[in-house]
Parts: sequence; structure tokens; C-alpha cells
Amino acid sequence: MPAPATDRRRAAVLGSPIAHSLSPVLHRAAYAELGLADWTYDHFDVDEAALPGFLEGLGPEWAGLSLTMPLKRAVIPLLDSVSETAASVDAVNTVVLTEDGRRTGDNTDIPGIVAALREHGIEKVESAAILGAGATASSALAALARICTGEVTVHVRSAARAAEMRGWAERLGVDVRLADWADAAEALRAPLVVATTPAGATDALAAAVPEMPTTLFDVLYDPWPTALAARWSAHGGAVVSGLDLLLHQAVLQVEQMTGRAPAPLAAMRKAGEHALADR
Repeated sequence: MPAPATDRRRAAVLGSPIAHSLSPVLHRAAYAELGLADWTYDHFDVDEAALPGFLEGLGPEWAGLSLTMPLKRAVIPLLDSVSETAASVDAVNTVVLTEDGRRTGDNTDIPGIVAALREHGIEKVESAAILGAGATASSALAALARICTGEVTVHVRSAARAAEMRGWAERLGVDVRLADWADAAEALRAPLVVATTPAGATDALAAAVPEMPTTLFDVLYDPWPTALAARWSAHGGAVVSGLDLLLHQAVLQVEQMTGRAPAPLAAMRKAGEHALADR
């Protein structure tokens, strides 16, 4: 169990690069709202090579870690246990640390995607499309396994990525059709489009947004809006942002690391929006 709020406790987000992360803003806002004055949350630039040494150096005051690229899979061999959710996509973005030194991994991206969509009124879709095939795409596919009743089309750039996504689809029990990135404009007509690519990768698709788009979930939050999200919104389509995902997965992290629930979503959202506006 997490230590009482009166004990000094630490948490942080790790990744490389990491300076852009909004996670410290969100977690600190949660601690302030929950009255956890002795909790701190920092960020550390840690790559795969440095991760084992970083973990070994953590003391009993550490309550948890948030992980971003390139650590979500690299951390798995270093953990004592991994949740079924994280194991389903071989990706851990949350590590809960106990005072006796145990490390438990989880993936809050998957339920975070589902919660962000639900907040926008989307609980079930007949079909969907994913742009990209990286670690976030596999989490998106796992989330769609919970809400999509039909086929998911995944647009990828390489045969290797296509093979990876085909493997995830079989593992998750999702009906997937693999398509070439050159035909990605076709994805924009799906009832739900999930863009999981790096900044700038979907900019060229903005001109192909249909006149009456449905829902776009763009996992980026900085810079925001992306060219695709701006065009989508201008045409009257619904847009779920990367901040929505970051918020909902962070809510679950705060609850797991502190043992306090519910986490203060509204306060965290306000802090995140203010931070983005100041950039």
C-alpha cells in the first residue's frame, strides 16, 4: 500500500526526450488538489541503456513512475509483475513501487483511450481506422478491441509494421485490415479515426478531410492543434486530443500511485490547458 500522505513520497516520468512532457503539470496539480503536500513529481531524461541503473538507484520514498518512449517495452524485464492489460500489448507506461522494493507494471493508455472517447460520447463504433503502427497504435488497437464491433483498418508504412500489427490483432482478437500509408486518406471516412503518428506525419492528410467528418482522436498534444485536427474541426467533426488521453491515463496513474480515488480530473485538465496555452 502507498505510504500515508504525511510521508515524503516521490514519483516521476521517464523517457528520452522528456522535457516537453506535461505529466509533471498534471500530477502536481492532482497532488495539490488532494492535499498531498509531501509528494513530488519530476521528469528525468532516461534512455533504454540507463533504465536499469535508474531503477536500481530508487529508494523507498519512490511511489511510482510514468514511462514514455522508448521505455514502455524495455522496462518489462525489470519488473516483478505486469498487469494483464499491459501484457496484452507488451507495453508498460506505469510502474507502481512499494516500500519493500516490488515493481508492478501496468498500461493506463488503453483504459485512458476508452475513457477519453467515452467522455466525448463514444462508447461503441461499428468500424475504425488507425494511422500508424507504433507502440501507441498497439494500445489504440487494444482499446478498440473493447469498443469496436467491426473491422479496424490500420494504415502502415512498411511490411514489418504490417506484420507487427497483424500479430497484435490476432493476439487481441480484433478484425484488422492492413492498408498502405499511401492510401491513408481513405481512413478519414471511417466513423472513428485514431492518429498515432509523430508530429507532422499527418499534415499532408489535412487537405483530404471529408466535408462531413465524424470523430478524430489525435494522440498528439504539442503542438496543438495539428493540421489534421484543425481542418477536421473546421469541417465540423468531433476531435479528441492527445491532452484528453494524457489526462485520463494520468488520472489512473495518480490513483494507483497514491491510493487516492477519484483523482481530480477537472483540476488536472485546467492545469494542463494552462500549461499548453503558455507554450
